[in-house]
Amino acid sequence: MITRLYIKNCLSFQEVELEFNGGLNIFTGPSGAGKSILMREILAIFGLEDVKSEIAEINLNDSRVKNEEFDISFEEDIIIKAIKKEKTRYFLNSQSLSKKTLGEVSNSLIKYLSLRDTSDFKSETLIEFLDRYANKNFTEFKGIKTDFDTRYKEFIETEKSLAKLKEDEKNLEDLKEFARFEIAKIEEINPKENEYEELNLLKKALAKKEKIEVASKKASIILENVSSVNELLELLEVDSNFFDEAINEFTNILEKANDTLSDLEEIDIEETLNRIEKISALLKRFGSIKECLEYKEQKQKELENYNNISYKKDELEQNYSKLNEIVTNLAGKISEFREKSVENLEKSVNYYLEFLYLNSVKISLKNKKLDFSGVDFVEFELNGVALSTISSGEYNRLRLALLSAISQFDIADNGVLFLDEIDANLSGKESEAISKVLINLSKNYQIFAISHQIQLASSANQHFLVEKIDNNSTVRILDNNQRVKEIARMISGENVTNEALDFAKNLLKI
Repeated sequence: MITRLYIKNCLSFQEVELEFNGGLNIFTGPSGAGKSILMREILAIFGLEDVKSEIAEINLNDSRVKNEEFDISFEEDIIIKAIKKEKTRYFLNSQSLSKKTLGEVSNSLIKYLSLRDTSDFKSETLIEFLDRYANKNFTEFKGIKTDFDTRYKEFIETEKSLAKLKEDEKNLEDLKEFARFEIAKIEEINPKENEYEELNLLKKALAKKEKIEVASKKASIILENVSSVNELLELLEVDSNFFDEAINEFTNILEKANDTLSDLEEIDIEETLNRIEKISALLKRFGSIKECLEYKEQKQKELENYNNISYKKDELEQNYSKLNEIVTNLAGKISEFREKSVENLEKSVNYYLEFLYLNSVKISLKNKKLDFSGVDFVEFELNGVALSTISSGEYNRLRLALLSAISQFDIADNGVLFLDEIDANLSGKESEAISKVLINLSKNYQIFAISHQIQLASSANQHFLVEKIDNNSTVRILDNNQRVKEIARMISGENVTNEALDFAKNLLKI
């Protein structure tokens, strides 16, 4: 149960601090005052909307919050806080967590219904609920559903592979020719890793070859005067070892240079430049010689696969047929559990419809083409007709009955229901019926509802008024006298009449 709300700088609200009790909490006020803003901000603190406040905080007590995947478990009073600066950060009892995780944690605690949300009767939404119900109530279901999910993924991957293979088969000769062409282009050059760098070094050496030859001839003159230098050193009585070592080192360098020049003589410069140009073209296309060779290897494997395509096609078709049989069989078993779950859902929905002055609804499972959810499609009929033909009032009451039935399963006792104008566009009798259902639900759930109807407003355990003055929204709890005035305003408009005041007092039994 939510016991306290605090928000600061939330759009038209500068600061709000409210305390709540259990039961039915109703927000009323003129259109545009900020009721929906306030409700969406409460949902945002639970990670289900985008936070607009600078600071937002909610206190809960006796709320069993648990998420095994993220190792979150709280059975004591908890505080959820959101702080928004450049981005929004969320905290649960000082433990930082992501918006996604907070939303997953909140799903077991709260439920939200808005007139703007039309997803309640979507087949995929209801299938998800039926699976949650079956998972909780039938021990065998979880294993079957897990097996189906795994096998269906294999089935789809096999189907994609088979489709690609059949498409390849149509263009088989072209694909083979292209693969051979690509392989031949690379093999014609036959590049080696690091060859480009080595060729560039060779290119530089060739460019210096002539200069080295000239300089080498000039430098060789020093060798003709070695004996003269040694004679001078001897006359000067200087040890000639340093000179001998230097001459030996110089001689070795000169010999290596001559050997290199000799090797370069045998190299075809034009051929080298052509080789560099060809490898450069490969580098431009592939980025590196390694990637080029990997591409060639890939094409060689593709060519091998093309040559074996008939064998692979037979193999895939057999596997596809086998998986199709397996997933169809598993989907059939899942349908059996969903049929049992539908019976219970229908029974629960019809229980609430009795209070809402509606005839029984029929919920059926129909067959559809196999997909990731199985072979089931959920269909609703009210009074023997499809939902598309019923009135908006009937539709909204049926949605409330469905929400009530699902909420009994999805959220534990002490959970919270949020209802945004669930009684809009209804007659007095229909609004009264909705009030009775919500009063009954409020015995087990804390309910927050926005309403423009006096029937629901007069049933509130706590009645809050949202107003806007000079573009600033405020919200406050009403005492009995203030409730009389607000309900009278809802009856007669801004110019409250004495008759409206008397009617409001009778409604509230004051």
